[in-house]
Amino acid sequence: MEFLIEYGAFLLKAITIVVAILIVVGGVISLSSRQKGSSDGDLIVKKLNDELDDQRDQLQEVLLDKEVLKQLEKAKKKEEKEKDKAAKKAAKDKKEEKEEQRKRVFVLMRQDITAVLTMATKDDEIVITLESGGGMVHSYGLASSQLERIRAKGIPLTVCVDKVAASGGYMMACLADKVVAAPFAIIGSIGVVAQLPNFNRLLKKHDVDFELFTAGEYKRTVTMFCHNSAKAKDKFQSDLEDTHELFKQHVGHYRKNLNIEAVATGDIWYGQQALAN
Repeated sequence: MEFLIEYGAFLLKAITIVVAILIVVGGVISLSSRQKGSSDGDLIVKKLNDELDDQRDQLQEVLLDKEVLKQLEKAKKKEEKEKDKAAKKAAKDKKEEKEEQRKRVFVLMRQDITAVLTMATKDDEIVITLESGGGMVHSYGLASSQLERIRAKGIPLTVCVDKVAASGGYMMACLADKVVAAPFAIIGSIGVVAQLPNFNRLLKKHDVDFELFTAGEYKRTVTMFCHNSAKAKDKFQSDLEDTHELFKQHVGHYRKNLNIEAVATGDIWYGQQALAN
């Protein structure tokens, strides 16, 4: 009897362990399948007019008297009936509304732009809300090239800046036909920066050698752990100057009225100051 009890207890433990393992494995498989089946994202399309109308209705419900609301509701229903009647008449007469008569505004990046460009025309407008203090040159070069696709199609492009579009952010913003910035939004910073600590003397102090092996004279110029020679520093500075020159050419191409040498100092301006520059 004692043997059976011990065996039963052992069996229950074994079953518990197996069930726990199955739950973990099942969870991993489920998570993996979800990740594999996940999409690259969805394009969310909102009709801003409807959204603004809803917000207006909410405010009216709070602020206006019931009688006034009733009158507004009647007027709204009457307007909707007239629109429906006009639409039915147009359909009956086989008169289609031309797209050129309705200017559409697309508020948007890469996949979004691809989707919008499938139907946007020169009579539409694309609005980008941009906020960035900059970053890696190649990343913002790619982002800028996406906005260039809009320019290439001849579609008006507006960039709105609420807080900051500096350095790489301005690299993107300058492509727009029109930049709309808040009075204290930060604009500009047409420059290039690189900084890094150097621990070479600290390593030497503790008798630590750091070996770096390269093929190609300029495969690596300055590093954090090796001694940086004057030649290496000069080459690194030269690379920064070349990048800055490309940046200036980029801005000058899209902002032809700018005195690029005067503004490409790395300085920043607030929105209201930028108008004077």
